[in-house]
Amino acid sequence: MSTTETWLTSLITATPQEGFELAITLSRRGVKYTQPDPEILKKLRPTYAEDARALTAASQVVAINFQTVAAANNYWRK
Repeated sequence: MSTTETWLTSLITATPQEGFELAITLSRRGVKYTQPDPEILKKLRPTYAEDARALTAASQVVAINFQTVAAANNYWRK
C-alpha cells in the first residue's frame, strides 16, 4: 500500500451506517499501514482471531474511529 495514495477524501457520510463502514475501513487501513506485509498479517490472523482481548481491542479501535466520523458528521443532526 502506497502512503502517497489518496483514498480518504472526506469523513462526511450520508448515514450512520456509512459512517460505521468508514470507521471499519479506517481501522483496517491502519493495520495495513502498521504491518504492510500481507504474509505476516495472514500468519498472525489465527493468533488474534481466537484472542478475546485482541478482538476487544480491535472493536475499540473501530469504536474510536466511529466517534471521529460521527463528530465530523455533526452526529448526522440536521
